[in-house]
Amino acid sequence: MKLTKTYGYLKKELDIIEHALNNAIQADHDVLRQASTQLLRAGGKRIRPVFVLLSGQFGNSDVNRIKTVAVSLELIHMASLVHDDVIDNAELRRGKPTIKKLYGNRVAMYTGDYILARALENITTIDKPSAHRVLSRTMVQVAKGEIEQIRDKYNWNQNLRNYLRRIKRKTALLIATSCKLGAIAADVPNDEAEKLFKYGYYIGMSYQIIDDILDFTSSETVLGKPAGNDLLQGNVTLPVLIAMQDESFRKLLEETFKDPEKVSESEMAQLLGELKKTGAIAESYRISDLYLEKALNSLNSLPNQKAKQTLQTIAKYIGKRRS
Repeated sequence: MKLTKTYGYLKKELDIIEHALNNAIQADHDVLRQASTQLLRAGGKRIRPVFVLLSGQFGNSDVNRIKTVAVSLELIHMASLVHDDVIDNAELRRGKPTIKKLYGNRVAMYTGDYILARALENITTIDKPSAHRVLSRTMVQVAKGEIEQIRDKYNWNQNLRNYLRRIKRKTALLIATSCKLGAIAADVPNDEAEKLFKYGYYIGMSYQIIDDILDFTSSETVLGKPAGNDLLQGNVTLPVLIAMQDESFRKLLEETFKDPEKVSESEMAQLLGELKKTGAIAESYRISDLYLEKALNSLNSLPNQKAKQTLQTIAKYIGKRRS
């Protein structure tokens, strides 16, 4: 079963959000408009809008207010992708040329800034100070996470705490915020909004861990980028951290990356083969499962309704994701 089938009944609302996203990125300047539209057309799972919609169903869900929150959060996510591609010098995203590849670094950075500005402009129509406080705090943490990722590139001496804090800021908080802002926009009681926030946080942690696993286990066709690309970019993810506990793997890793610019395909293939022999993939999935269990537990006391069942199904789907 595909993930999209679990929330297929939200198609009408998601179509409204997609249309609003397209309207939000239109610019008077031709290059900004073309670059932004290029990114939107590259697609994506739109998982953040889904979490906004589902969380909103625990309260007085108004599609217009929910739409505004969903669009802003997805735009913030899109802007971060554009900036990431510049930092990582990435030429492909979802199998298609990045804005950085098509237009260069300067246009890409300004496009990311423009999309972020549109996100902030869009959410000003929500007259709830608590929503703005939550979003601003999240954006501060996301920025810190990006700086930490740059700082820790090719740093083989970082620990599990570094990694977990980084993916919290890089991924989990924006998903958690999607849940909470959807709840706030729909006037969900504070205690339930907090439980939805925790659900989103734990789901986000698991989701990013599995993404980091798939970077080593999926094919280039599925990923839309070379297998092991995160490691090639110097990003030390959970499977690598665990594999480095094996001294022979750590030695091979350090030798392979003495000069990161000169790592060959055959050297990467050998390294990925050795990583898989260490048991790091299975252990990474085990840690992901712990977060999924916490996510499901966070939903226990929420009212029984279709949205709750869908959130549970999404968690179980993520746990089984292998591509």
